[in-house]
Amino acid sequence: MATDAVEELRQQCLKRGAAGIKGLGRTFRIMDDDGSKSLNFPEFEKGLENYGVSVGKDKAQQIFAVMDKDGSGTINFDEFLEKLRPPMSSTRKQIIGQAFQKFDKTGDGVVTIADLQGVYNSKHHPKYKSGEWTEEQVFHSFLENFDSPYDKDGKVTLEEFVNYYSGVSASIDSDEYFVTMMKNAWKL
Repeated sequence: MATDAVEELRQQCLKRGAAGIKGLGRTFRIMDDDGSKSLNFPEFEKGLENYGVSVGKDKAQQIFAVMDKDGSGTINFDEFLEKLRPPMSSTRKQIIGQAFQKFDKTGDGVVTIADLQGVYNSKHHPKYKSGEWTEEQVFHSFLENFDSPYDKDGKVTLEEFVNYYSGVSASIDSDEYFVTMMKNAWKL
């Protein structure tokens, strides 16, 4: 029953498009009224309501209980996202891993601006062309797409990369199409 409620919440998020889960990440920050980087039940319930996700109090309590994996009475961002991320096939996980390896030039498991230099061409970015941004600002903006919405540190881990692509993956039915899209996007 509780997993059905989580699935219902996931589906409501996905109806909002690939950004649904990423949008929930932003909403998580907004829900966190006391800035504790975790949600208690009143914050969670109010946040769902503000986000426009209507599941009712009973289901909200069920979802909260399922997400509160460690039983602490609060949900941290990792617990929250882990339960909302749609399951991905091993084929998709594998191609995402290949893209991350290409992205992570230094091979240290974290993508930074240093990794982007020579991989991502900022010269064609409109704000770089106009002189509004430096190359480093373009790189930072690019990394922000993948960075955890709750921990903007300018570094992208494999987990953050997978979280980003889980939202994209949810809107693509075919593994074959997803793999083709990833190969084209990352020149794999």
